[in-house]
Amino acid sequence: MTEYGRGQGSEPWHPEDPLYGDGGWEGQQQAHTGQQAAYGGRPQHYPEQPQQHQQYGDWGDGRQAAYDQTQQQYQQGQAQQYQQQGQAAQQYPQQGQAQQYPQQYDQHQYAGQGQQPYDTGSWETGPQAHAQYPDPSDPYGQQTAAYGAGRPDYYGTPEAYPPPEPPSRRQTEPEPPETDWDPGPDQGEHAFFAGGGDDDEDDADDGSGGGRGRSDRRGRGGPPKKRRSGMACLVVALIFAGGAAGAGYFGYQFYQDRFGSAPDFAGDGTGEKVTVEIPKGALGSEIGRRLKAAGVVKSVDAFVAAQEQNPEGGKIQAGAYLLQKEMSAESAVELMLDPKSQNNVLVRPGDRNIAVYKAIDEQLELSSGTTEKAAEKQYKSFGLPSWADDDKDIKDPLEGFLSPGTYPAAKGMKPEAVLKAMVTQAAEKYDALGLEAKAKSLKLDSPLQVITVASLVQAEGKTNDDYRKMAEVVYNRLDRSNPETYGLLQFDSTFNYLQGESNIDISESEINSNKDPYNTYTQKGLPPGPIGNPGDGALTATLKPTDSGWFYFVATDGVNKTEFAKTHDEFLRLKDKFNESRD
Repeated sequence: MTEYGRGQGSEPWHPEDPLYGDGGWEGQQQAHTGQQAAYGGRPQHYPEQPQQHQQYGDWGDGRQAAYDQTQQQYQQGQAQQYQQQGQAAQQYPQQGQAQQYPQQYDQHQYAGQGQQPYDTGSWETGPQAHAQYPDPSDPYGQQTAAYGAGRPDYYGTPEAYPPPEPPSRRQTEPEPPETDWDPGPDQGEHAFFAGGGDDDEDDADDGSGGGRGRSDRRGRGGPPKKRRSGMACLVVALIFAGGAAGAGYFGYQFYQDRFGSAPDFAGDGTGEKVTVEIPKGALGSEIGRRLKAAGVVKSVDAFVAAQEQNPEGGKIQAGAYLLQKEMSAESAVELMLDPKSQNNVLVRPGDRNIAVYKAIDEQLELSSGTTEKAAEKQYKSFGLPSWADDDKDIKDPLEGFLSPGTYPAAKGMKPEAVLKAMVTQAAEKYDALGLEAKAKSLKLDSPLQVITVASLVQAEGKTNDDYRKMAEVVYNRLDRSNPETYGLLQFDSTFNYLQGESNIDISESEINSNKDPYNTYTQKGLPPGPIGNPGDGALTATLKPTDSGWFYFVATDGVNKTEFAKTHDEFLRLKDKFNESRD
């Protein structure tokens, strides 16, 4: 432990030394903060902040007198202060104050009490100026001096102990917390129904005269008083009125939806005609929506109800219908069931393109041949598959691609639009069947030949059972190694296609003299392309033929009954049967 030098000798520190005892700065600090502990108590220690003791040199050179004078003045000022505060002056210790000044005491502890700290490092320079003590009756009188304004930093650097912000008197007056509830004058009435009105509020806010605004009243310690507003009352009334009206409206709608009849027109229409297109597979609700959109019926529900009440209502087909605006739902259903109202073109299985072109011209009220010319010029823009039209001898590239079905064709439409719809449907169907892979499995050269076989099956067969046998006949006869036909099909249907006819009485001389690629009596193999538009039954049979060894067939009744044979002799017997039916 370091010994502190005093006078000329080196003596150890004694706890009763007046310069280092409990009556020093630690005791004064307790007195300043209002504590009444005796000064003879035990000293306080600060182990976390070790004190750095200073040696004051020789006390016999006259400096002790200056120190005693300063200390005496300080004691007198302190005694006077405690007397004014009602505290006993005799409690103030009269001991000498020459103890060491530890550096850990913050200057702020003394400044906050209006006292001036002593500079422990100035004892060697001689007497110091007398400290000015503030008047205890005026705690703010020396506010500026208390915070070190215009005085040196006694602790070395300004950054070490920056002075605190002066206390604000406003802080002693906490504002009451804001609440959403103002009990009002009667201590129980909601602010919305409290006194006052819009006029008072305007007067308070306009800033004229001596009135104060909301911010002034709020700054005085409380939130502005809420007033009853006539406009707010009006808004509440309107809300209640609107709610009542809305409830009534929805109640009426609820009643109408469950007990009232659907809105509907009366009569057969205004006479203004309109074309409505109904897609394939559309149900009653979809048909009703399209009719309503076109102005034919007044509501979807009315049409659905009329369709359900009509015994034939479920027979409405896809297509285009020529109707009138503002028809009753019942009249609309009846007219749609009348074939005269249908603005459609029907492609039947086995129809040749020449027949379809004629039907489109008639439906669109075009001159004869208009649709055929459009097909010749624009067929490439209709969406044919890439494998179509693969033979230079094909007579019509669209043959076999006008898929059987019903298509809208109303006056004003262009024939190209109708043809494109047919080709699109055929291309989608063929793609779904996977004809390219099926052609290889059937030993055919291309998907187009599959359609060609199907067109032959469709032309020669009469029933679905016939179709599968007819497909086997085609495949067996195409085999050029067979001993029955050696690759000749010998179908009347191909020659009739070539001629544009449907004649079953063809002379052998006429057939044998014609060398056209479509004449299968003189040309082996399949014709260059399809000879009609096959239906789904013929397509299915073409892909799944029988395997019974059929090579021949004859319509023994000349119309509907087709019989099949495996040998040429059996064929001759069937031919005789046919001739007998014609006698």
